[in-house]
Amino acid sequence: MNSSGTSENSFDSKALLKDLTSSPGVYRMLNEKKDVIYVGKAKNLKKRVSSYFTKSDLTPKTRVMVAHIRSIEVTVTHTENEALILESNLIKSLRPQYNILYRDDKSYPYIYLSADKKYPRLSYYRGSRKEKGRFFGPYPSAGATRESLNLLQKLFPVRQCEDSFFGNRSRPCLQYQIKRCSAPCVDLISAEKYAEEVHHASMFLEGKNNEVINELAAKMEYESAKQAYEVAAKYRDQIAVLSKIQERQYISSEGRKDIDVIAAITAGGVACVQVFYFRGGNNLGNKSFFPKQAKDRSIAELLGAFVAQHYVSKQTGHSIPAEIVFSEKPADANLLQEVLSEQLGKKVMFSFNVRTERSRWLQLAMTNAKNALDTRLANKANILSRFENLQDALGLESMPLRIECFDISHTMGEATVASCVVCDTNGMLKSDYRRFNIKDITPGDDYAAMHQALTRRYKRIQEGEGKLPDVLLIDGAKGQLTQAEKVLEELQVTGVIMLGVAKGVDRKPGMETLWLSGNSQPFILPPHSPALHLIQMVRDESHRFAIQGHRARRGKKRETSVLEEIPGLGPKRRQLLLRQFGGLQGVSSAGVEDLARINGISKGLAQKIYDVFHQ
Repeated sequence: MNSSGTSENSFDSKALLKDLTSSPGVYRMLNEKKDVIYVGKAKNLKKRVSSYFTKSDLTPKTRVMVAHIRSIEVTVTHTENEALILESNLIKSLRPQYNILYRDDKSYPYIYLSADKKYPRLSYYRGSRKEKGRFFGPYPSAGATRESLNLLQKLFPVRQCEDSFFGNRSRPCLQYQIKRCSAPCVDLISAEKYAEEVHHASMFLEGKNNEVINELAAKMEYESAKQAYEVAAKYRDQIAVLSKIQERQYISSEGRKDIDVIAAITAGGVACVQVFYFRGGNNLGNKSFFPKQAKDRSIAELLGAFVAQHYVSKQTGHSIPAEIVFSEKPADANLLQEVLSEQLGKKVMFSFNVRTERSRWLQLAMTNAKNALDTRLANKANILSRFENLQDALGLESMPLRIECFDISHTMGEATVASCVVCDTNGMLKSDYRRFNIKDITPGDDYAAMHQALTRRYKRIQEGEGKLPDVLLIDGAKGQLTQAEKVLEELQVTGVIMLGVAKGVDRKPGMETLWLSGNSQPFILPPHSPALHLIQMVRDESHRFAIQGHRARRGKKRETSVLEEIPGLGPKRRQLLLRQFGGLQGVSSAGVEDLARINGISKGLAQKIYDVFHQ
């Protein structure tokens, strides 16, 4: 159903509400550009949507949002549960301006145990869990996952190598030499013994440390009774390491349920949600989330939005635990609990007023949330101060709120890449970063590369694909700045302050020469200037981003054979050529007649191949 306003600049809410259904569903509010600015769910669509136009106690932010509504679209669902799932999916995909938004972690890292019958593999895994095998996790970060894999290698020598590497070994690799693998690739361990190591590794990942220790202790005693002391010593060492791990990580003797502990805190218009992940009795670590549009939102709203986007949405790879402990009861707690229970296939417990162990975990989460928020606020205040100093340094009437910086990277003209990074008063805005692969210019012409990148960027912005910056930084001196002036003049872009940043004579930080558009002479800011520190931070980030893109493009280009660029020369013929001439060097030194002797290579195609190497 779609109802729109009576004119471009007004919205006839009465006409919409007159025919609006009272069924459950999801509503989407759109502005005059047809952008979705808010997504909400309702048990009764008519009652919920009408509240925006009939209530007098709306918050200032909600009143501003309502003023921008030009149409409302609704989707009717069978149940409120379906509406909740659809709402969370739409918020994740559309990221509306007025919804509480959390970082879009589409998938979390897991440890994956492959389904190979004889020699399964343990590996780091991120993505949809459609592969056959077992998944352990999720882990809060890639670092935590790899740390666990590293620990597993020391305890249980189960292979972690790629299948292509494993299937082509004729002798053990270095991992066997340093006792991190049992070399099943060359049959230095029996399938039965390997299965035992896999079994113990799986039990460890499930948090069954006591069972593993008991099994290893029994085997140690058995081998010792046989006077196989070296084998017994190996089991003894494994038990010792497991005991230390258990002392450090085991959190509860009352059970091994998967539990997430979630605490939220707000201050200074900023919110932090802290999550601790406990799986099988082991603390897998924690993660901080800083939602957007959190100002004037209650803790209950923040927690409700977090659960909906973190667990309910089909787009996330995060698993649902058996229990979630909250610092406060989230909004729509009963509905959220019901939906999560349906998705998990068994009841998910929500806990709020907790005692004993869970109380200590919750306090730990609250402490970490406060520390993370304090750090965030300190960084935000520091960046805000730098923006204020930049206003003074450039003599601007108002404080700039958005900076973009461009840089060019190449190796002697090869694989030229331009970067565009963005910074606002909250810090570097990575979601707005862009890279441009520069084409059709004279290799090494930085001016042409800068002109092309700026043209492509601001032409898109003119077409409505982004925001104009208040300050445009160019990594370079007067020449690069001139290119920026030309591009913005050609595109009729006005109101942007342009600043060139050139390294000093000695190329030392703090000695940068600044060229402000419209001024004939450069100037230098003191090394201790906060404005200079802001310029350096953004410039260095654009440099890093450009180099990273250039290296990736150069690496890809160098991995591509020149033979792939020849029309009519398919994979089979390329393979035949390389085999016949012993590699690319042999092909490059062959004559036209030699090339034409190869089955499937015509005289014309042989000439093309020859020309590629000799023109």
